[in-house]
Amino acid sequence: MSDNISNNISKPMRHAILGAGGVGGLLGACLAHSGASVTMVVRRETLGQYPKQIHLESAFGNFWTEVAVAAEVPAVDVLWITVKATQFDAALAALTNPDLVRGIVPLLNGIGHITVLRARYGAERVIPATIAVETERISPGHIVHRSPFARLNVLSAGRGLLAGTLDQLSQIGFTCRFIDDEPTLMWSKLVFLAPFALTTTAADKTTGEVIADPTWGKLLEACVREACAVAVAEGAKVDPEAILASMRAMPANMRSSMQKDVEQHKTPELDAIAGPILGRARRHGIEVPATEKLVVAVERRAGMESRLE
Repeated sequence: MSDNISNNISKPMRHAILGAGGVGGLLGACLAHSGASVTMVVRRETLGQYPKQIHLESAFGNFWTEVAVAAEVPAVDVLWITVKATQFDAALAALTNPDLVRGIVPLLNGIGHITVLRARYGAERVIPATIAVETERISPGHIVHRSPFARLNVLSAGRGLLAGTLDQLSQIGFTCRFIDDEPTLMWSKLVFLAPFALTTTAADKTTGEVIADPTWGKLLEACVREACAVAVAEGAKVDPEAILASMRAMPANMRSSMQKDVEQHKTPELDAIAGPILGRARRHGIEVPATEKLVVAVERRAGMESRLE
């Protein structure tokens, strides 16, 4: 990362959050609570509905914190992109002047968005990152963080700009790490998220219920192993046994955002979450029957036309 985006500790960091849902609201609330300047970027038609404060209910604390609200991305040090993959293209219209932004940190599910952002805004400006958390927007400005954790991993190239910010989030309760290897960074989330999201959504069960069920638990394990095989072929360092152990240690009542989307008749993020596994599996000649079976089951529950059958 070049010196022109190194962290300036003499001034509070300026952050914009593009996407005011559960993840964006959690991040915005915690950053503002730590003393940073935060602007929530929302759709122009909903601008008047969003309060200039966020109420966060979380294991990290229950508090209100003030934020700015805008329909376009202002001049900031960091733009965090926290929209769902299905909203990604439309959301980028709010970034009318990329030169006002020093660093772009996308927290979307999947992998393909990194290539899109680098092509549009330059590789130097884009800092790949992932977040693992269960959090939900109850209403505009009201966020409930349901998981007892929030794990934020960022590519080490962003250390100069983001070291102070990650320290602040760590003090609040986040688990934050810089990761040197981009394939490992991106695939480490996907090999966990895809099996978790696909099985909970296909079965309409919590994590604990999936793991306890012999049929669904077997599909979950097979999907983890398939995803890890693809990730290794892509150059990532992942361990299926460690992934499965982490899943068994999760709170038993956790539900995936994909599961909630299907319940609310929203389009699930299948292309972002399952798409990279299916596409890379074909490229490397890897069989992924459990993943394919789960995708078809999710498509049926969502009333979507299957592209695999």
